[in-house]
Amino acid sequence: MSIDTSTVVRALAKVSDPVTGQDLITANMVRDLAIQGDTISFTLELASLNAQHKSELNFACQNAIAEVYPGVNVHVHMMSRAADPQQPTSSLPQVKNVIAVASGKGGVGKSTIAANLALGLKMLGARVGLVDADIYGPSVPTMFGLQGQRPKVRDVYGQPKMVPLDAYGIALMSIGFIIEPDQAVVLRGPRLAGIIKQFFNDCLWPELDYLVVDLPPGTGDVQLTLVQTVPVTGAIIVTTPQEVAVIDAVKAANMFQLPGVAVPLIGVVENMSWFTPKELPDNKYLIFGQGGGKKLALVNNTVLLGQVPLVQGIREAGDGGRPIILDDEDPISREALLNIAKNVARQVAIRNETIAPTQVVKMS
Repeated sequence: MSIDTSTVVRALAKVSDPVTGQDLITANMVRDLAIQGDTISFTLELASLNAQHKSELNFACQNAIAEVYPGVNVHVHMMSRAADPQQPTSSLPQVKNVIAVASGKGGVGKSTIAANLALGLKMLGARVGLVDADIYGPSVPTMFGLQGQRPKVRDVYGQPKMVPLDAYGIALMSIGFIIEPDQAVVLRGPRLAGIIKQFFNDCLWPELDYLVVDLPPGTGDVQLTLVQTVPVTGAIIVTTPQEVAVIDAVKAANMFQLPGVAVPLIGVVENMSWFTPKELPDNKYLIFGQGGGKKLALVNNTVLLGQVPLVQGIREAGDGGRPIILDDEDPISREALLNIAKNVARQVAIRNETIAPTQVVKMS
């Protein structure tokens, strides 16, 4: 029997990776494909040898090849990417960087920063996703014009997996896609943690350079569940200039730097730094004071990633479902937010070159 390599590859392309939903060829999981007589052998590279669905993947590969070459011998070897000590085991091996966007208190524009940051990174050429982990006040459906839309569910080896929605070229997941707009979310403890874990473990995220996570304010269950579920590359703290906001932001920053958590700080974003009327673009009114973002960065030995003015267009763009960074007619806001995205990309690169990969937090 003559076995054609391209035919085998096309057969394996019909088998899906249970983590990403991509086929094995697209996910670059097939290694060392060899054909000798009527024997086909290859290696499947998994995120971890403890990964679920190993046996299902084996049988799926065997069956896919048997459909085109009945009776051949198929040998599938499993290996772990985590065998490389530089490659940490993760439930999201297809995601290079998980970036948490946090704040000490609500009302500082954290979700606005997270949404525009994700789009800014996309504009710089990166593959980006955004998780709206602000369970009690999800903003992503409104900010991206996706109210009322629901994620599709795909069956992967008997397990239902959610497919993130897409807007402006980035992958999105939010509890706002699952519940009704006026439905109150009444969750705590294990049930709350379960929802957050589903956003990462039960969603078919594509290959991403950055997965931005918009956290709720404070230092509660969602933050702890996040660091216990995925290795967080770093955290960004959002504050406004006034002292009241900075005091609470310090607490949020300190949580990530606890010895048992050890998530590096990427930097600080100061929002609503000054008020600029549309008709007076050169004027700056320091309504909330000044210096809070710089002070917070100095206290935490990190950098000020940028300052964002308080302008009417930012609010209107968020409410209208098209974040301001996409608006060419507001160059001041657009440039400020795009500059933050550039600084975040730079700081993440420095962090990855100088600090060991973050590990998933283990708490007793």
